[in-house]
Amino acid sequence: KGNMAFTGKYEFEGDENYDDFVKKIGLPSDKIELGRNCKIVTEVVQNGNDFTWSQHFPGGRTTTNTFTVGKEADMETFGGKKFKATVKFEDGKLVADFPNYHHTAEISGGKLVEVSAQISGLVYKKQKEHQD
Repeated sequence: KGNMAFTGKYEFEGDENYDDFVKKIGLPSDKIELGRNCKIVTEVVQNGNDFTWSQHFPGGRTTTNTFTVGKEADMETFGGKKFKATVKFEDGKLVADFPNYHHTAEISGGKLVEVSAQISGLVYKKQKEHQD
């Protein structure tokens, strides 16, 4: 893997479980329709550990995140939500925790493969002591 493994322009090819995922992260329905079968072009410029990651949407809208692996950065989801995240490099994949999901990106067979998995949170209530 070279220093520039991720650099390139990638045209959206397909997705799995799109509807399920966008509903779980709370994307509004107008944005869900906008994103469906949307010919998004992802443009990545990698310079060592520095990345500029842009997603160009039909109609001219672009979301760009600039980050350095291992350093906290200001990011934005494609839904427009701003947050801070630290992107890490694990097993040749870029890994980041977005507000409602865990995201990985890797180059596989010359294609950019991005996987977003929802992070589920469990909350437990303390039981009251039994009073006899």
